[in-house]
Amino acid sequence: MTLAVIKHWEFWELLTCRWFWCGFGGWLIASFIKMAIAAWKTHEFDFVYLFSTGGMPSSHSTCVSALAFGIGYTEGFGTPLATLAFAFAVITMFDAATVRHAAGEHARVLNAMIRDLKDLRFRPGRLKELLGHTRKEVLWGLVIGIAWATFLCECLPS
Repeated sequence: MTLAVIKHWEFWELLTCRWFWCGFGGWLIASFIKMAIAAWKTHEFDFVYLFSTGGMPSSHSTCVSALAFGIGYTEGFGTPLATLAFAFAVITMFDAATVRHAAGEHARVLNAMIRDLKDLRFRPGRLKELLGHTRKEVLWGLVIGIAWATFLCECLPS
């Protein structure tokens, strides 16, 4: 099934679509900024930040906000497609700042409890704590996404 899609010539038009580059480019920019901030703090580059969850800025927020604004710029902000994209962006950013952030806090507490119970023979693996984002990380993701979509759609020729 996947091979049939890739062989279909219209699939490759995705790579020339401005909306694709709004979302994907925004995600890349935020991921590289996240990696640079981590390198500045730790004094070493770790490419894991390109694909990790959590951290400053939110690459999820950048991706969905750039996509939503790219659609808004090209199709009009009052269109059903733009409304759908904005709803998708709001849900994604809300989830990143609340549900996944809370799950990370729970993981932090559980990891502390496991550390305190050293005498147990039960040795679970460490839970991933950096799952979600603070509101500040989501906000900066939103700002970067809007800036990238504005640059791509308003400053570059079609």
